[in-house]
Amino acid sequence: MIEYNDFLKVDIRVGTVIDAKPFPEARNPALKLWIDFGEDIGIKKTSAQITQNYTPETIIGLQVCAVVNFPSKQIGPFMSQCLTLGFEDANGNITLIKPEKLSPNGSRLH
Repeated sequence: MIEYNDFLKVDIRVGTVIDAKPFPEARNPALKLWIDFGEDIGIKKTSAQITQNYTPETIIGLQVCAVVNFPSKQIGPFMSQCLTLGFEDANGNITLIKPEKLSPNGSRLH
């Protein structure tokens, strides 16, 4: 069990994918994403192993949820600055978490 204050340490925000590119250098099939988290946080980049359910063309413009307060992590030649969140679908592929309705970029998960 964790305390509520432990949960508050994880900064989960919504942002809009503004660019996406294939990431052929990754060990597993992945996309490079650039996500706009609004004026206060800005644009962060990440990689995500989501190629079974998303293409660069289909993900641009989608709002997604991500942890924005992890330290940056080097993934091959790419520096990841946030962690996009998702669940496995029935086939074990990741489907991203997104708000049901449009939310302002940078809105925090409560």
